[in-house]
Amino acid sequence: MGFDLAEDSPYGEERWLAVRTPGGNTKLVLSKRRPGWSSGAERDGVPNSPVFFYADDVAATYRELSAKGVTFPEPPSKRFFGWWSMFEDPDGTRYALGQRWGTDA
Repeated sequence: MGFDLAEDSPYGEERWLAVRTPGGNTKLVLSKRRPGWSSGAERDGVPNSPVFFYADDVAATYRELSAKGVTFPEPPSKRFFGWWSMFEDPDGTRYALGQRWGTDA
């Protein structure tokens, strides 16, 4: 499909594996499905999306979207892999929001 390896890093006992689409505009994070895993459509009774959005500045994006009424069940926090948060759409589906690799606010 023409994908290039974007990142292959340790992630706890697993790996963070991301590929970049031709042209480099989109990155996809791949994970190995373990026995008992759900499809990701719902976890703990909450609908989830496998889509992960990136921003140049998560804190600024958080402030901007919050001012527009977007709900963030997980406000921005710095994790060992970078800045991360989670927001919900009007139907309650949750999406991850991370900071682009190589930027650190």
